[in-house]
Amino acid sequence: MATRRTLYGRRQGRPLRAGRKALLEEALPQLEIALPEDGSTLSPAALFDPPPAEVFLEIGFGGGEHLAWQALRHPSAGFLAAEYFITGVASLLGQLRAAGSEPPLRLYVGDARDLLECLPDAMLDRIFILFPDPWPKRRHNKRRLIQPATVALLARVLKDGGELRFATDDPSYLAWALQRLTAEPALAWQVAGPADWRRRPDDWPATRYEEKALAAGRQPAHLRFLRRPR
Repeated sequence: MATRRTLYGRRQGRPLRAGRKALLEEALPQLEIALPEDGSTLSPAALFDPPPAEVFLEIGFGGGEHLAWQALRHPSAGFLAAEYFITGVASLLGQLRAAGSEPPLRLYVGDARDLLECLPDAMLDRIFILFPDPWPKRRHNKRRLIQPATVALLARVLKDGGELRFATDDPSYLAWALQRLTAEPALAWQVAGPADWRRRPDDWPATRYEEKALAAGRQPAHLRFLRRPR
């Protein structure tokens, strides 16, 4: 049996309201991804029926507002989402139901790296990693998602020309992430000047975490990388 990684941080916030709890209990069993234990991969056909034109992945989607926004504007895409915070999963499902949207969506409630390892090469068109926990204490830096091995996984599962988006408002994590992302030869940073990381593209909506950062006077950075041709 495969060993899954240990995740740090909260599993749940305040107790869920009855409606959200019922929605979670109803929908999650139909959407949750069970990782194969035999080392095999999860093909698009195994996850979606029929396979979508594009597949997007959001890692750590928080309250789900960005993922819900993308799903409403990309009706032909399928969505994979990895999140450990069960309150965020319930929030995402509530937003999609309120919008009357039922996109092709599969959820992994656990460490995204376990999911990445089970995906085939060149499966994903976009990956979003927006405001992950910066683990600012030096002794906790090893818990940061952006590590060389994880960056290599991200590059492997991206299609040629596929896009990785990363955002943070923590200067230390920004420097850390840039060093490791730019060291990956398969990824090309899309930047010509400071405006390219200080300003979000029009199809990149603000999350609640970005709004909190701005309200606190912190300047978020928005990084875009394309997967080089194999």
